[in-house]
Amino acid sequence: MHQLAPKRSRKAGLPPGTPVHLGERKSETTRLTLLHYSEQRAVEQEFKTVSECLALRDTPGISWINITGLHEVERLAQFGSAFGLHPLVLEDILNTDQRPKLEDYGEYLYIVIKRLGNNTPTNEISTEQISLILGHNLVISFQESDSGVFSAIKERILDNRGRIRRLGADYLVYALMDTVVDNYFAIFEKLGERIESLQETIITRPTPASLRTLHALKRELLFLRKSVWPLREVVSGLQRGDSTLVHKDTWFYFRDVYDHTIHVIDTIETYRDMLASMMDIYLSSLSIRLNEVMKVLTVIATIFMPLTFIAGLYGMNFHNMPELGWRWGYPLVLLVMAAIAGGMLVFFRRKKWF
Repeated sequence: MHQLAPKRSRKAGLPPGTPVHLGERKSETTRLTLLHYSEQRAVEQEFKTVSECLALRDTPGISWINITGLHEVERLAQFGSAFGLHPLVLEDILNTDQRPKLEDYGEYLYIVIKRLGNNTPTNEISTEQISLILGHNLVISFQESDSGVFSAIKERILDNRGRIRRLGADYLVYALMDTVVDNYFAIFEKLGERIESLQETIITRPTPASLRTLHALKRELLFLRKSVWPLREVVSGLQRGDSTLVHKDTWFYFRDVYDHTIHVIDTIETYRDMLASMMDIYLSSLSIRLNEVMKVLTVIATIFMPLTFIAGLYGMNFHNMPELGWRWGYPLVLLVMAAIAGGMLVFFRRKKWF
């Protein structure tokens, strides 16, 4: 179950910028890989120390450093110090419940986005924070786990497919963000199928289990809205070109990501309206089923009222009741009771009361 208000008590009383990892440990070790490329060549390497990676930072071309696993705080602090990252930036990277945001530190941009995943066993949507640093000919990405979300981009760079090796680091950031946002559509398609299936269940046979599923989906959608909604401001800031690190030729690509983000937000709002209406449908369905049951019970009770009266009348056992000594009294009373019951059933059916 998603935690809507993550606890930050571990940071209470610590100075601002103190690196403390807040979140789940989603990787066994912290991996440091460097993909260095230019229009002519591309090389991918994995490093064990920060100093090895630092030695290749100033070589000509674009350097993409990808860090997987955020739980080794001391190692990340060394990395941040070596690359001149502000302590508050490093603190936000380790605090994995950040909202999507864009911060300009002059020499580099700090971007936070959320990757969405789907847990197959529970069918629950999971989130992962991805932090991006955009500098001059340098991109640094921080991931909580090795999800493989950027594998296609690495293949494009190594195989020299598309225009990614001919453009700058800002285009690489666009490609990374575009991949994350495009993955949203696959997640929301599955979520839409779950909502449609639940809607059919609630209309035909509402049960307490479907109500629990409805509440779980509403909570999940609220969590997704919190993760996706602020992304609109992030992409809008990048496409406006407020920073010199984002070139004019890349504005149009970020505008495309902005359109996709708006589409995703509209989908979230549509699903929220559907779930809100499904609650009304659930309550209405229960009320209709209850009315049907009460109608049947009322008809049965109404039919047995005159029959109970007749049975009670002849159950008083007065000595001078003429019908008690008559041979055909008992069959006649049963016949009258059956006629009354049948007549009332015909009357109720003509009135369409059941």
